[in-house]
Amino acid sequence: MLFITFQVTFVQLITTPPGSMIFVILMGLTTTLISQLLTKWLVDTEEVERKQKQIRAHEEEKEKIIKLAEIDVNRYIKQRKRWERKDVVLKKSQQSISMQRMKPMCVTFIPMIVIFSIISPMFGTLPVACSPMNPELIPFIGPTIVATGSAPWISFTAWYMLCSLGLNSIIPRLLKTTTQTTGGGFSQMMSGQKSKALEFPDI
Repeated sequence: MLFITFQVTFVQLITTPPGSMIFVILMGLTTTLISQLLTKWLVDTEEVERKQKQIRAHEEEKEKIIKLAEIDVNRYIKQRKRWERKDVVLKKSQQSISMQRMKPMCVTFIPMIVIFSIISPMFGTLPVACSPMNPELIPFIGPTIVATGSAPWISFTAWYMLCSLGLNSIIPRLLKTTTQTTGGGFSQMMSGQKSKALEFPDI
């Protein structure tokens, strides 16, 4: 009887603000720490960083070679061929980096799915945290707003995503598991678009 009473009280505590807000923050902190500790254990971050520097230098060299097309055609052709041979080798390095980064995710993916399938139904559409931000300005928060009075309460999923985004920008730096190209998804996306836009001109 005592255990059942404690269980009901605990569930009420973690599903009602501000307890729910703190619980989700702690949950995000735990999952981020586990993920980053696995990264530190399974991934050779120094080797990944070294390969990333090579890839960045390789892309910068491409820009210089493209400029040669209008200045010295023969030199452009020679350096382009050399760059393309090196590019084949570095593509294998990129695949190796991707495989390295997938290791922690492979370990944590299934347990996280199980945990979310258990915890998420506990909250349902219950309000978890009150956001000071305008939900209309944040696409992934807008659909998860809980209509509770005039305050813009957000749901479990939205609050967890916000906590994870914040913690994933801090914890990797503290544990030194981040590399120069893992700082932000947006910057990576933009750099990827830039590299795709640079094409060798035909001579």
